[in-house]
Amino acid sequence: MTPSKKQRPGPLPGTFVLDSEGLSKAVAHDDAVVDLLAAAHRHDIPVVISSATLVEAIHPKINRRAVDWRLSMLSVEPVTEQVALDATELLADAGKHGHSHAIDAMVCATAIASPKPVRVLTSDPDDITALAGEHVSVIAV
Repeated sequence: MTPSKKQRPGPLPGTFVLDSEGLSKAVAHDDAVVDLLAAAHRHDIPVVISSATLVEAIHPKINRRAVDWRLSMLSVEPVTEQVALDATELLADAGKHGHSHAIDAMVCATAIASPKPVRVLTSDPDDITALAGEHVSVIAV
């Protein structure tokens, strides 16, 4: 009789979505964020970001090599016409508008379109909750 092999469980459902602060903290090796991403990896949970997040998070002082390394482990989702239209609806439903909420709305539209359950790692839990409501769980980072 051969000993039974412990099988690795299949992938857990759902998605992690990073906003710009989530990405910035991952790049800076913030312990809490790195631990969450490692757990996602262990359980085959995809980690995604909106392509709009790159515009907000990448700046001249950020370590570009670290960004590129982190991005190699993420799925960067495009802001399609449908995502943009969904984002405008989220803004209208939340009574928000303007450039100060636009990227958050695109992040939320990307999150809502992702496999459920969705967890958004954000430094702005109030705005993400106002925009995405019950469609996502918010993890403050």
